[in-house]
This record gives sequence, structure tokens and C-alpha cells, in this order.
Amino acid sequence: MDEKMKLVQEIVKKHNNEPKQLIPILSEVQEVYRYLPEEVMEYIAIELGITGGQVYGSATFYAHFTLEPKGKYVIKVCDGTACHVKKSTDIIRAIQQDLNLTDKVHTTDDGLFTLEAVACVGACGIAPVVVVNEDVYGSVTVPKMMEIMKDYKGREENNE
Repeated sequence: MDEKMKLVQEIVKKHNNEPKQLIPILSEVQEVYRYLPEEVMEYIAIELGITGGQVYGSATFYAHFTLEPKGKYVIKVCDGTACHVKKSTDIIRAIQQDLNLTDKVHTTDDGLFTLEAVACVGACGIAPVVVVNEDVYGSVTVPKMMEIMKDYKGREENNE
């Protein structure tokens, strides 16, 4: 058994194998894997004594969860009306070019970055807006975005 699966076992045990603790369990498991692998969701269902459908239903209902691997840094570029008008698509293209991503490939090969265009982050007054994990950047331009990217890449080089 690999180390990540041992962590999953500990997470489930910590929550006393309680079905009502499904959401916190899924949240903690997603922190371990950066997504919810199918085989892990099946394990959780068995351990909690619930159906796989119940686990999958929760995992797909809440936007917080993902069934696809994501990078350590998830870059969300708002492409809602206010941001779009202020050229958020230029920011998206610049990030794609910088990270060698496409409209179909959203995560870098090294698993560090994932790029997502999102409908709205609710900060129209500082459009265009980019959110990297929990950090919010407003009035972003392409040059400013390249500086932000340089900062995150530097964190990795310095093992932060």
C-alpha cells in the first residue's frame, strides 16, 4: 500500500468511519491527491458503509471537488463579462503560452500548474481578476500576470 493510501485510511479513521463526515473526508483526501481518484472514492464508500453513488454524487455536486488531477497551483482566470471586456482572454492565452498549455490541456506535465477559465469570481470592480489557489489578483494585465507567474515559479525553485 502506498503512502497516500495510508493517509486516506488515517483520514477515514480520524472521522470514525462516519458517513455524515463524507464531505470533510473528501476535502482532506483531495488535499492529499489534489483530486479524488475513483479507486479512493470506492474505498471511502466501503469504509463508510455507503454506496459508491453517494460518494460520487457528493464529489460531483460540490464545485470544490475535482475528479481530474490538478496542479499544485490552480490558476483561475475570470472570463465573466466585466473581465472579458477587459481582455481576460489575452491573459488566458499568455498563461497557456507561458506554461505550454492548450484549450484541451489544462495542467502542466510536472503537475505544478492548472489553468481554468471561470465564469465569475465576484470581483467585477477589479476586473480582470485572477485567483491562484487562495490569492486574488485584480486589474491584471498580461505583463502583471507574467510577473505573478515568475513569482510562483520562483517559489518552486526555492522549494517553498
